[in-house]
Amino acid sequence: MSAEMDALVKGVSDKVEALEATLHGLSRIRGRCTSQDGSVTAEADGDGALTGLWLAESVTAHAPAEVSRLILRVCQQAAAEATAQRSRIIARLNDSLSG
Repeated sequence: MSAEMDALVKGVSDKVEALEATLHGLSRIRGRCTSQDGSVTAEADGDGALTGLWLAESVTAHAPAEVSRLILRVCQQAAAEATAQRSRIIARLNDSLSG
């Protein structure tokens, strides 16, 4: 093959590898957050969907309204962490495709 064709094939191969790495990275995203007192832990995936919620026995020391606020706050923070991870992965993809 010519040098031009070799460069074209390498460019396409590099882009395919970047896409595969992105898909792999997106599938592994997990944002996790634990409340300061350790009573609530939440985990979210790359879409911000809740994938896990753990409540320690110590959560029973809180009033129900406080527990609900704590759960929502921790879930939001876990989703925000997952979104930040997703943004970093997409930024790497954009850099590799534009470079």
